[in-house]
Amino acid sequence: MKGRPEIMIPAEFEERVFTIIKQIPRGKVTTYGQIAYMAKFPRHSRLVGSLLKKSVRPKTVPCHRVVNSMGRLVPGWEEQRYLLEEENVPFKPNGYVNLKLAFWQG
Repeated sequence: MKGRPEIMIPAEFEERVFTIIKQIPRGKVTTYGQIAYMAKFPRHSRLVGSLLKKSVRPKTVPCHRVVNSMGRLVPGWEEQRYLLEEENVPFKPNGYVNLKLAFWQG
């Protein structure tokens, strides 16, 4: 069998993650790791990423406000930067979000 096995994500975890993401204010971002920590699943940041990657959520869930621990955007999702710029999220010259100015801890 090629590829990675399908990841089974508990419904409770999924609900916690999306509840947290809905709370991120405009102009702020948070990280996969912070969301995992707040959802009571510390050290499961990759699980948060997997959930967001495969999920189809309405525009009411601002998934564009989630970045990696260095402030890097999702590769291949060009709209993410546009959406963050529309909210005046500050960026560094390297294209990463300036987490010192825009990080939301919840």
